[in-house]
Amino acid sequence: MSGLHIPIGTPDGSRTEHAENLLAPNPSIMTLDGTNTWVIGAGEEVVVVDPGPDDDRHLRRVRDHLADRRVTQILLTHGHFDHSGGAKSFAGMVNAPVRALDPRHRLGDEGLADGDVVTVAGLEIHVYGTPGHSFDSLCFWLPADRAMLTGDTVLGRGTTIIAGDGGLADYLRSLDRLRAAAEGLEARALLPGHGPVLPDPIGALDGYIAHRRERLDQIRAAQAQGARTPREIVRIVYADVDKSLWAAAEISVRAQLDYLERL
Repeated sequence: MSGLHIPIGTPDGSRTEHAENLLAPNPSIMTLDGTNTWVIGAGEEVVVVDPGPDDDRHLRRVRDHLADRRVTQILLTHGHFDHSGGAKSFAGMVNAPVRALDPRHRLGDEGLADGDVVTVAGLEIHVYGTPGHSFDSLCFWLPADRAMLTGDTVLGRGTTIIAGDGGLADYLRSLDRLRAAAEGLEARALLPGHGPVLPDPIGALDGYIAHRRERLDQIRAAQAQGARTPREIVRIVYADVDKSLWAAAEISVRAQLDYLERL
């Protein structure tokens, strides 16, 4: 893969040979720098992945950046608002369908599912079902660049939460699947939904898997100390984490407790 470019200080403008990121202006504790909107294509036709929130300024920036190139399809890694909220508005701007696993977020007749292959200007985009962060999470493999778009399944920094519509058992299986794919396909980059490009896919995925196993061990240890509620566990396990993140940590702890109860 040639042309991997990672800007210093912001993921805006990050790119591989056939994929470019346009960062949405919605930074927060949960979205890091903001949502990464990926434009994939070669020549006059492109696919847009995750238009981001319903922010007219961002959507118009993406449209204008494309100049005379035609958007053939809009793909969603999942339906959370910071990725999908602007999809309908953007679809109207560029006259393109929206494809997603969850029918509620589609515009047009075609959905997306594990094993699908989307083509644009001769490029293939392979769909991987990766539930866990959410029930409808998908990742997209771009063979031409040996790069995987990971949505919120793997972030450019930090770790993702297990949302209420997700599950830790599914998430761990998805991480294992991505790890195997990264090795088997000789992936050279992960292109996340938030944060910078990860140029060491196997290292990043190994880190994610190890972190999840370590957290489960820490929760077991906290329970052995008498902690019972998610907040009690957070106070022990996340004692060194900024308290502004504790609400998000509680969401993850609930998912981990549910996972442990089912073992």
